[in-house]
Amino acid sequence: MTDIQPTVSLQKKLVKTSVISSIVAGLIAFVLLMALTVYQTMDVHDEIMDEISDMLLVSDLSASSGNQLDELSDEFDIEYQLSTPSHLLTHSPEFNPAYERITPSYVSSKGYGYAWLNGTLMRTYSFDQDQQHVSMYQPMTERFKDALQSLLGYALILLILWLIQWFILKYSVRKQFISIHELSNEISAKNAHDLTPIQQKSPALEELQPMVLQLNQMLLRLDHSLQAEQRFTADASHELRSPLSAIQMRLQLLKRKYADTAPTLAQDMNQISTDVARGTQVLENLLLLARLDPSQTTELPHEQFDLTDTIQAVIKSLHPFALEKQVTFDLQLENSVIDANKDLIFTCVRNLIDNAIRYTPNNGQIKIQLANNADGSTQVIIENSGQTLPEEVLNRLGERFYRQLGTKTTGSGLGLSICKKIIDLHQAGIAFTHSELGGLKVTIHFSR
Repeated sequence: MTDIQPTVSLQKKLVKTSVISSIVAGLIAFVLLMALTVYQTMDVHDEIMDEISDMLLVSDLSASSGNQLDELSDEFDIEYQLSTPSHLLTHSPEFNPAYERITPSYVSSKGYGYAWLNGTLMRTYSFDQDQQHVSMYQPMTERFKDALQSLLGYALILLILWLIQWFILKYSVRKQFISIHELSNEISAKNAHDLTPIQQKSPALEELQPMVLQLNQMLLRLDHSLQAEQRFTADASHELRSPLSAIQMRLQLLKRKYADTAPTLAQDMNQISTDVARGTQVLENLLLLARLDPSQTTELPHEQFDLTDTIQAVIKSLHPFALEKQVTFDLQLENSVIDANKDLIFTCVRNLIDNAIRYTPNNGQIKIQLANNADGSTQVIIENSGQTLPEEVLNRLGERFYRQLGTKTTGSGLGLSICKKIIDLHQAGIAFTHSELGGLKVTIHFSR
């Protein structure tokens, strides 16, 4: 049994890949923007600290200057202090005495550093000039409060853009895939009667051109093969029908010649003539079978007939072979009318019963059941006594030219494969299983 391969949607995969690549690019841009924002924010606030330091050292701390310092201090949450070795000159209104106990770390050459105070990371700045010492402190959270709002806004815009892109991609990719679906429909519409080249609508997709070219070449080769098969079928039909017709004519002459002198011989010739006529019809049907596609069953002639009569006619035609091996039949037949090709069904049943006779040992038994199911379907079961078939052999029954090794039974290996194709042409089912009698059990199921 062939494993079912998992399938993926190329359309969905393209949309997914495009959106994921856009998300990755957006995230990279977001990280770069965040790094740039952090750098610019740190630089701006450090400059503000430096400006406050200059104002403290060079300005006259009059009322206006003091108000300006207080405004900067409140706006950016910067606490400052100006002192000399012996005096405290000024400080911000909210200056915390605990700041004096902070020991900054990572102090740069310009006087900037970092320190922890009560679990809060602080940015520090210190500067000395003319025996005056300036110290400043600012929570890091204050620096990135505005930056965080800007980054959140940018993230929201990114999400909206990704959503818009997903809708646009889904619509545009689906629109582009219309040509692929049309190509798929055109390919699926091809059959034995229409093997013309596939034409892509303009503008043709460049990526599909190699596939379409290979498909057209395959259709061309298939068309040539079918034409060669049809010529062979016609030639074979003519070459095989002619000798069968000649045999039929000679049998007619012999029947007239010995009708009065040898009545028994004439009866035997009647049976031979019937077999030849049926062989001619079987030949015609087998040639038709070779031409027919299992998906095109409308060309197959159908008629309603009783399957019981067909089974009994097959047993009668094979009676000499069954008698030779002393094979007995256990028949459990119900009258069942089906709508099918009578000659092909006869061929199928004949091949199955002939196969059962061949592989049944001497004095063996063949059981044939024909039953009508409650749902209106019909079921035929043919089983024979004999040796149990290995699973490997059972699984390969129905393959062309396959025969079980180690048997002395003659045959072409085509009987069961022909049966399988006939059943497929009738949209019916056939199964090969082990029989309780020891040999093979064949079940045919004709749906309603």
